[in-house]
Amino acid sequence: MTVKSCSTVLLAGVAAAALAACSNSNRRESLAYIEKPVEQLYNEAAESIDKRLWDQAALQFNEVQRQHPYSEWAQRSMLMASYAHYRGRDYDESVQAAEQYIALFPGGQGAAYAYYLIGVSHFEQIIDVGREQGRTNLALAGLTEVVRRFPQTEYARDAELKVDMVRDQLAGKEMQIGRYYLRTSEHLSAINRFKTVVDQYDTTTHTPEALHRLVEAYLSIGLDGQALAAASVLGHNYPGSEWYADTYELMTSKGVVPETAPEGDDGGWFSGMWNSIF
Repeated sequence: MTVKSCSTVLLAGVAAAALAACSNSNRRESLAYIEKPVEQLYNEAAESIDKRLWDQAALQFNEVQRQHPYSEWAQRSMLMASYAHYRGRDYDESVQAAEQYIALFPGGQGAAYAYYLIGVSHFEQIIDVGREQGRTNLALAGLTEVVRRFPQTEYARDAELKVDMVRDQLAGKEMQIGRYYLRTSEHLSAINRFKTVVDQYDTTTHTPEALHRLVEAYLSIGLDGQALAAASVLGHNYPGSEWYADTYELMTSKGVVPETAPEGDDGGWFSGMWNSIF
């Protein structure tokens, strides 16, 4: 789409659509083939990076690969194109370029960074917990792969921090669904969701509430023993939390008093108690 045609559409009253169309067209175009030495092409692309001209830089790095496909500059350019796409928020293109690099150079010096770009590209597309979390799962898989394959790198350290954030997001989604089931009196379905949080996302911020909601669900269907056990686990691990205060009040109002953890417990009590529930 040309600039003139974009202006025409804008005048027709659909500015957002026109801008998107122009942007997509610019992202997909290729530079005119003008043969240049590989160093010159690469340096021009690097200058575009310095100027934050992300789309232009990606095209220029692609041109390095097109004109000099068997040079070491082509290998570098593939990774730099992925970076330029990432900075330009063209995340799918960034992932595609990084995956291409890994496929062609699995043992290359830039492999760790390529895996990292895949993970963070998915990470940047995570949406709120009210919607489907497919991208969140892709981010978790990609970032976990960085940590697994390159544990001693700076990329792994940042990936670990992001993994914690992603896990908290996934736990939040489970909590949202569990609360819905609890409100609609689908107690067994709610229990399964809250158990998932405690079992799989126990280091996240949602664990205390998940234990409290388990107490609510169990009491609602008359399973006082399971409610007592969940409350005791909550009191042992989060004794100062507001969720334990709410749980204690709820349990005592039902005539069921939560147990306190034994003095000097080393964690075996927690495991034994939790296993006794499930």
